[in-house]
Amino acid sequence: MAGLSKYTQQQLLNHLLRQISYASPSSVHVALFTADPTDDNDVSKELDDSAYARQDATGLFDAPDFDGGFTLNNAAISFPAIADGTVTITHVGIYDSATTGNLLVSQEMTNPKTLAINDVLSFGIGALKVSAK
Repeated sequence: MAGLSKYTQQQLLNHLLRQISYASPSSVHVALFTADPTDDNDVSKELDDSAYARQDATGLFDAPDFDGGFTLNNAAISFPAIADGTVTITHVGIYDSATTGNLLVSQEMTNPKTLAINDVLSFGIGALKVSAK
């Protein structure tokens, strides 16, 4: 994931350059989107399925690789089976809350996934890359 949301950009710049404290989120949750949520956090693009829920990824990312400026998920992250009909997932994001909250980062999927009823989307170990670049 490469795209820092406007919220994250503002928090980091305020923290680094204006001495305004920024508290780390107490949890992070992976979200799925059917279109680009943009840096403005367009929540209308988040998957709308009766079985869908953001997945808790708190503690599931390795320490950053400082040479490459990125971190990877260190455990698989799986979503519930699709319940309502065929949907194509085009973007993935990370929020600071299981519901509502602030979008921290998002990225377009290299290979969008079309899911039908009962299909499960999973990200294996190392499949989610969050980059500081």
